[in-house]
Amino acid sequence: MTDDKHIQTLLVATGNPGKFREIAAELEPLSIRCLSLQDLPPTAECHEEGSTFEENARQKAIYYAQATGQTTLADDSGIEVDALGGAPGVRSARYAGQPCDDCANNRKLVQELAGVALERRTARFRCVMALADTDGNILATTQGVIEGLIIDKPRGQGGFGYDPHFLVPRLGKTTAELSRDEKNEISHRGQATRAMREAIRKLPK
Repeated sequence: MTDDKHIQTLLVATGNPGKFREIAAELEPLSIRCLSLQDLPPTAECHEEGSTFEENARQKAIYYAQATGQTTLADDSGIEVDALGGAPGVRSARYAGQPCDDCANNRKLVQELAGVALERRTARFRCVMALADTDGNILATTQGVIEGLIIDKPRGQGGFGYDPHFLVPRLGKTTAELSRDEKNEISHRGQATRAMREAIRKLPK
């Protein structure tokens, strides 16, 4: 059985530098070497076919673990807007179509919410993570959620994706206005990664 002593190297199945930095920072206490997809020879992209974040996270973890021969941590995450019936949801990265384009996605989101009062623009970032060994076994899954509101005008230079439009009311800031450490402390991905860190520590020896 795989455990944290045997996991010397962990593939974080993303080519997004911002996402990789956030995850690797939270896993640092495990003293595991983290690699991103950019650190390995090119691998055919996993086509996400799930209808939920968990289905996609599990699918990606198994696919890349078997394709690369590395124990793999994969996540699927996105934004759910109540006034849009939970959209974009699992289509968050491709909301405005292919190729993925943060600016186009944000423009579409703001357009879809035109005329909707701020108090009805409730939304959440959701992240589900899955850890798979090279035999295709899922070793653990975790989840994190952060609640907020969608604003029209972008604020902040940090983060990526929908961060400039995602206001955290209790802080009075968007997630793009937070420092990296502040964001990791409260973010959906930070929550899911810390839970995964503890799950890895508890894997059978």
